[in-house]
Amino acid sequence: MQAALMVGLVLAVLWLIEKLGGTPMVIRPIVVSPIVGLVLGDLQAGVLIGATLELIFMGAIQIGAAVPPDVLVGAGLGTAFAILSGKGAEVALALALPIAILAQSLKVLVFIVRSWFMSFAMKLASEANIKGLVTLNFAGLLLQCLMYFVVAFVAITFGSTAVEGFVASIPKPIMNGLTVAGGLLPAVGFALLLLPMMTSKNIIYFILGFILVSYAKLPILAITMFGVVLAYILTTEIGTKVVTATSEEEVLFDE
Repeated sequence: MQAALMVGLVLAVLWLIEKLGGTPMVIRPIVVSPIVGLVLGDLQAGVLIGATLELIFMGAIQIGAAVPPDVLVGAGLGTAFAILSGKGAEVALALALPIAILAQSLKVLVFIVRSWFMSFAMKLASEANIKGLVTLNFAGLLLQCLMYFVVAFVAITFGSTAVEGFVASIPKPIMNGLTVAGGLLPAVGFALLLLPMMTSKNIIYFILGFILVSYAKLPILAITMFGVVLAYILTTEIGTKVVTATSEEEVLFDE
C-alpha cells in the first residue's frame, strides 16, 4: 500500500511539474525511473532501468494532437514492478511498452473529457476572463494528475502480486529471451530515432561513431565528448567561414 501511494504521488507530481514548468522533460524514463527507484529503496536499479528505457522511448514525444505511448506511466510502473518483483531490467523491458500503450488510451479518454469544457473556455476567452481560463486549465491538469495517481495506485496495489506470480512462472528460456530482447530494444529505439534524421550529409558522422566504437574501442563517455567538440567546430569555425565567404561574394556582386 505504501509503495503504491508513493509511486502514484511521484507520477502525479512529475506530470504537474512537466506542465507547469514549461516542459522540462521530467517525465522521461531517465528521470522517472531513478525517482521511483529511490522511493522504493533501490536507486541503483532505478538508474539502470531508466537509462535502458530512455533508449527505447527516446522518440516517443507528443507533437500536436498525436498521442504516443505514455512514457511516464510505462517507465514508472515498469520500474516499480521490476523492483518489487526483484527481477530487474528484464521485467521492466517486458512490461513498460504494453503499460505505456494502455495508458495512452486512458490519456485519450482524459483529453475527451477535457474537450467538453472547450465551449466554456471560449466563453471565458470572449469575456477576457484570464483568471477563469487559468483556473480551468489548472483544473484540467489536476484531472490528469489524478488519472496518473489512480492508475499507479490501483496497478501496484492489485497488480504487484499478480505480476510477481506471473514473473515467477515464466520459464527460464523465455526469461533468457527477454534478456536478449532487452539488449536489442535500445538498438531498435536508436534506429527508429535515426530513421528520419539519417541523410547523405550526416551519415558520415554515424560511420565515424561506429569506427570509434568498433575499432578504437573508445567508451561512450569519450565518444560523447568527441561529438561535442566536433559539433562545436562545425557550428563555429566552419560555420563562420561559410558566413564570411557568403558576405564577400555579396560585396563583389554589389560592386
